[in-house]
Amino acid sequence: MTQTRAHNRRIVLARRPRGAPSAEDFRLESVPLPVPGPGEVLLRTVYLSLDPYMRGRMNEGPSYAPPVALGAPMTGQTVSIVEQSHHPKFQAGERVCAEVGWQDYGLSDGRDLLRIGAMPHLADALGVLGMPGLTAYVGLLDIGQPQSGETVVVAAATGAVGSLVGQMAKIRGCRVVGVAGGAEKCAFAVGTLGFDACLDHRAPDLPQQLKGAVPDGIDVYFESVGGAVLAAVVPLLNVGARIPLCGLIAWYNLDKLPAGPDRTPQLLVTLLRNRVKLQGFIVFDHYDRRSAFLKDMEGWVKAGKVKYREHTIEGLEHAPQGLMGLLQGDNFGKVVVHVADP
Repeated sequence: MTQTRAHNRRIVLARRPRGAPSAEDFRLESVPLPVPGPGEVLLRTVYLSLDPYMRGRMNEGPSYAPPVALGAPMTGQTVSIVEQSHHPKFQAGERVCAEVGWQDYGLSDGRDLLRIGAMPHLADALGVLGMPGLTAYVGLLDIGQPQSGETVVVAAATGAVGSLVGQMAKIRGCRVVGVAGGAEKCAFAVGTLGFDACLDHRAPDLPQQLKGAVPDGIDVYFESVGGAVLAAVVPLLNVGARIPLCGLIAWYNLDKLPAGPDRTPQLLVTLLRNRVKLQGFIVFDHYDRRSAFLKDMEGWVKAGKVKYREHTIEGLEHAPQGLMGLLQGDNFGKVVVHVADP
């Protein structure tokens, strides 16, 4: 295929953040196009996914995945086009999900590639039909195991994961209460996504509001935030409640432990006394569920039972600002960067 650029733009990690990331932590570079070797493919980025986990990958130290090296491109999942192929299983022109990261072009040996079928909107492979969707599916259905008539509380209720969690819980016959940032997002959660109620996490009386919204207590709390939302939830957990834990975005920018009070005793006593299951999970441990997830989610979307919203940023050069905004809650829906046309 004809190359659309004679060089490769990439955004690299210039320094490790202290607290919230800033523009100085990133650097835009222009380098020669990578050349695929035997068994490799050259990929051109169409869409780049921005996700909260990226903040953790900017730090040094042990985690579930290696940190981004200084001077290396920021990590990230992409929708890409195969530009050149020296791999027997992939042909030029194919559309794939890849791990190209924050750059126009990248190489792959094929092991990380997932073909995208006849998808009307390619960015859906990074959202409702991609990693966030699978995260919501596994976390709620496999770990949360909601039963009809139970109460499910969802943090970050209009985000890429939380919006799907709440709608799947409604499909399962649950009462769903969301927590989101601001009146507009809460109105969307109730009016468009079908939540029973939604509360603004910025409200000073959030604990009292949440207590009033869950008169029968909380059976499932889908956790991706931490902070004040978790503090409000813990006293309301029912016996046998389940907490799928996929993130803690309220604490990602901390460079030291938060100021008190120390709520660890309250949390642990509640987990013990009420026999609460708290389970952290990372989505890449559950790729065996992908086929079942796609079958169910595609059906729900087609039937109008699941709706979703996309927050599109134009241009690779704006990815740093997009991630900084995402970590502050400025986004509304799944955040993707439109890097180039297919």
